[in-house]
Amino acid sequence: MLARDEAFTLIKKYLRNDENIKYALAVEAILREMAKRLDKNEELWGLTGLLHNLDYEFTNNDPENRGTLASQILEGLLPEEGINAIKANNYLYSDYIPVTSLDKALIAAVTLTGLIFATIKSIPSKKLSDVDINVLYTRFNDPDFAPKYNRSRIKLCVDTGVEVETFLAFGLQTLKEIADKLEI
Repeated sequence: MLARDEAFTLIKKYLRNDENIKYALAVEAILREMAKRLDKNEELWGLTGLLHNLDYEFTNNDPENRGTLASQILEGLLPEEGINAIKANNYLYSDYIPVTSLDKALIAAVTLTGLIFATIKSIPSKKLSDVDINVLYTRFNDPDFAPKYNRSRIKLCVDTGVEVETFLAFGLQTLKEIADKLEI
């Protein structure tokens, strides 16, 4: 398995947009925290989160192939479990259906990250520090707010043994802990 610094070098090679890099770092952080809470392999889960959108800038207009290019690049660098989770993140278009805890955790973390980022953009200050759990929970329960972040994908956290409210709370707190790195 590649080291974290090697994974970040890949991210910088394939992702040029700073927002995409911040998103990858956020998903990595949430998955590492989730792995810690579930007594899973933090390194594998974190790397999977960091690398999940490695091919995004190449497949942005071709969602059917998202995850496929990343899995080819990562072959032999990331264990099959991580590669399968990356494919599962695009299960609507891929041939890999989410079944493992990592598959479902990645899908939930990716979507929660998007919802948190959308929440930040929706408040006057545009600062993560001004988002509290009540604001996030209200946005989560509002089907008209950021509808592209499908709440059923976030609810996959329950299949891993983490309740939705807990997931929202520690996801938000985890991002607050790395807010300087994310510049949000």
